[in-house]
Amino acid sequence: MGVTLNFEKSFEVEGGSFQNAGNVSGQIKGILKDLGVSTDIVRRIAIICYESEINIVSYAKRGTITLSVTDEAVKIEAKDEGPGIPDIELAMQEGYSTASPAVREMGFGAGMGLANMKKYSDHLIITSELGVGTNVRMTVMNFQKILHPDLPQITL
Repeated sequence: MGVTLNFEKSFEVEGGSFQNAGNVSGQIKGILKDLGVSTDIVRRIAIICYESEINIVSYAKRGTITLSVTDEAVKIEAKDEGPGIPDIELAMQEGYSTASPAVREMGFGAGMGLANMKKYSDHLIITSELGVGTNVRMTVMNFQKILHPDLPQITL
């Protein structure tokens, strides 16, 4: 039987800091590779993290992205202190965006962020309070570890 995998780390994200956008996603991608997570899951988590990070940078004052990895799943929680989402169902539609013209001029705000987070997650839960912020919890099941429990695993 392999060693149990149990890892968690949080990263701060500064709103409006487009020059640093993508740094947290890159760090998380590197951690997952070091932990031996399958390339398919690393790719899915990298997309989820990048979209989460861009949303925080584009809309919020600040936020936190937390990575949790176990044998069964990789979880990402993106919490922000921002304006909140008035209509989550509408915000989930591909192409819907409330990004400012300045954000769009930089190439962001195409309205694919939440849709991509849902597309690449096995489970997604969004809660939001107007004037307070938004919390997006996403899970990607680590099927490789479930199907092959004798694969080498790392304890941190």
